[in-house]
Amino acid sequence: MRFLRALVATSVAALVLVGSASADVRIGIADDLGLSADTSTWFFDSLGELGMRENRVSVPFDVTAPTTIQNQVGLDTYVPLATLRGVDVVFSVAPAKARAVADNPGAVRQYADYLALLARTYPTVKSFIVGNEPNQPRFWQPQFNRAGKNVSAASYLSLLAAAYDSLKAVDPSIRVIGLGLSPRGNDQHNAGDNVSTSPIRFLTGLGKAYRASGRRRPLMDALAFHPYPDHDTDPLLKGYRWPNGGVPNLGRVKQAFWDAFHGTRQPTFGEGRARGPMTFTLDELGWQVDVVTALDSYHGRENVLPTTEAAQARIYGDAVRYLACDASVRSILFFLLRDEPDLDRWQAGLLRADGSRRASFDAVKAAIAATNGNCPGRMRSWRHATKVDGAKVRFPRSRVVPARRLTLELVANAKEDALVEATLLKGNRKVLTQRTTVAAYRSRTVRFSARFRPGRYTFRIKLRAAMNPARSSSFSSKLRVTR
Repeated sequence: MRFLRALVATSVAALVLVGSASADVRIGIADDLGLSADTSTWFFDSLGELGMRENRVSVPFDVTAPTTIQNQVGLDTYVPLATLRGVDVVFSVAPAKARAVADNPGAVRQYADYLALLARTYPTVKSFIVGNEPNQPRFWQPQFNRAGKNVSAASYLSLLAAAYDSLKAVDPSIRVIGLGLSPRGNDQHNAGDNVSTSPIRFLTGLGKAYRASGRRRPLMDALAFHPYPDHDTDPLLKGYRWPNGGVPNLGRVKQAFWDAFHGTRQPTFGEGRARGPMTFTLDELGWQVDVVTALDSYHGRENVLPTTEAAQARIYGDAVRYLACDASVRSILFFLLRDEPDLDRWQAGLLRADGSRRASFDAVKAAIAATNGNCPGRMRSWRHATKVDGAKVRFPRSRVVPARRLTLELVANAKEDALVEATLLKGNRKVLTQRTTVAAYRSRTVRFSARFRPGRYTFRIKLRAAMNPARSSSFSSKLRVTR
């Protein structure tokens, strides 16, 4: 083992140089199969055949045994073998219990020390994901306090900040990857089930907590995001409505990150076609598939409506080509390589539970070979917005009305939550002002009831993005009142 580690240490620099020169986007697998001595050789052979160069593995943090590296025996063999095979290792380190931080005052410090222990023990591992889906109650509790205010973002901030400082103290070249956000959340503190936070509102809360903390250092080098479909039968580019997001909504996530952190020490995503200081690690991507029921390798009952194997193959191949044209995407990791046999769990692999290949195996292999991780077409451009997404206002149809007591209505809507200020002026004098809010994709009617005197009036209405009031859209319309 000492000889193997020494060999890895002398060759890792060359491997990194070769990898960074040969491809733009790293494509790989999120799966722990390589940790088992029974499957490690077969696992790395499969990654090699696919042309994959990155593997995310889970290394849980147990608050009851904070100095014990979980599955260290498997890691001791896996890490040097992965490096020798040219596979970049990503450690995903999440608390084993959802209430680990809430229930243990010393958990944040212990977690940071655990990360430092991992970094010293496995110096060839240069990428660490801090936590997993902290916007979901399965992995982080509580999400809200009794008053209905989100508290998970601020609580997670303390973990991420401590993790960043701890890992950078061991090795400044380590990439600290934040969050591992779920693509969805209901933002309902009183929901009967799955009390969760949408990714956009979680990022907003994280930014507010960061600014309030007075921290003068960054929090992360990259953002981990899980762009699963809303339904497994959805095509690749269907996406979600705001404030959730999938594969075609990465610009929305970048905007939320910019809104949260611009002007602070935390870098944001590059604009135009530039990669920029921040990148995405899409460390879980998968569409669940209808299994071949005749196979004896599955058991239990399916809990979702899955897609077909043919559709999955098309989606996976297209995902490689589509995401490679987003300069902010650094890694695409499919979850998993091989299905779990329990139908109540995960069946989105390139391989069935018995190890037989799906059509998606060859589709991904062909896409990687054809693109080498580079964009096969034109790179997509992104710039931060200055206005409210989809803001529209419908003014009264009649621009000329008789002088009498009238009720005039304006209708505002947008593709994100917004604050509304509507003003009626006569000349430069404000006659009436109404303030309200508009929910995403819902119309809000603003009524002006008054006795209008003859003259010329102006309606002015401004919508401000609820997540960042500095972004605004303004509208105006003239009105003439006759005698």
